[in-house]
Amino acid sequence: MHPLYDVTRKLFFVMPPAFFPVQFFVNAPFGRFMPSTDSIFLVDGIRSWILMEIVSPIAFVYALVKTPLATSQADVQPLGSAQLLLAGLFLIHYANRAILSPLRTPSRSKSHISIPLCGTFFNIVNGTLLGTYLRSRTAFTFLADAPSRSLFWAGTALWAVGFFGNVLHDEILLNIRRNAKAKGKGKAKSDDDSRGSKREHYGIPHGYLYTYISYPNYFCEWVEWFGFAIAAAPLPLMTSLGALVSSVQPPWIFVFSEVCLMIARAYKGHQWYLRNFPDYPRDRKVVIPFVF
Repeated sequence: MHPLYDVTRKLFFVMPPAFFPVQFFVNAPFGRFMPSTDSIFLVDGIRSWILMEIVSPIAFVYALVKTPLATSQADVQPLGSAQLLLAGLFLIHYANRAILSPLRTPSRSKSHISIPLCGTFFNIVNGTLLGTYLRSRTAFTFLADAPSRSLFWAGTALWAVGFFGNVLHDEILLNIRRNAKAKGKGKAKSDDDSRGSKREHYGIPHGYLYTYISYPNYFCEWVEWFGFAIAAAPLPLMTSLGALVSSVQPPWIFVFSEVCLMIARAYKGHQWYLRNFPDYPRDRKVVIPFVF
């Protein structure tokens, strides 16, 4: 593969942990943390979400089919049944995330333009890396006998559990919004209400993993991509930091990046629930059942 593939892969692995601590001190300006004053930099929440997410499957399919980062035909390996199955799982996720879910959302708060811009950058790079990886010699070698390995099927099953868990818990949040809209509630219960900003309605979600954590949709998404990584790529070498950076493959980079970039958001959202709802369950953890 072109040296740009390896450089990007390594940078994409080390950048999320660099941003990780900063996110505990800065609110990403969308959703319940939408800026309180109107601005030309605020964009439609649903449309910007669709545009931000749809680039990921487009970049993925382009890299998978056209292999733009291949330096020669020898770099491009054929697509076997395992690669095609994994590609299908990726596209199923993004069909829901980029199209079905936002179109079923009754309303969404505006977002600062920086959010879709950053998200678009992440999704283009991530989709390109994953599509390129599935055509690489590393993937071809690792997945050659995948259909006969129980770990491959365990990973795909874990992906399915995470995917359906993510959809299930998102549906609970959507129902809160739908019910509020049906009752004519136009504003969120928020400690920012005094500033007069128009916000979406929020309530306390209940059921399934919401019994234990505030962000089961995040947790289930991590489970989903952890299962995908188990099925798709070899474990990186853990003998040293250099070996880890050199050997980690895009499926593992994806799940690692998600955890680094979402855990602070979950923590700050959990604290927001506690501040704004006096009856919020105090025994709920943030995002990992019984742990954090």
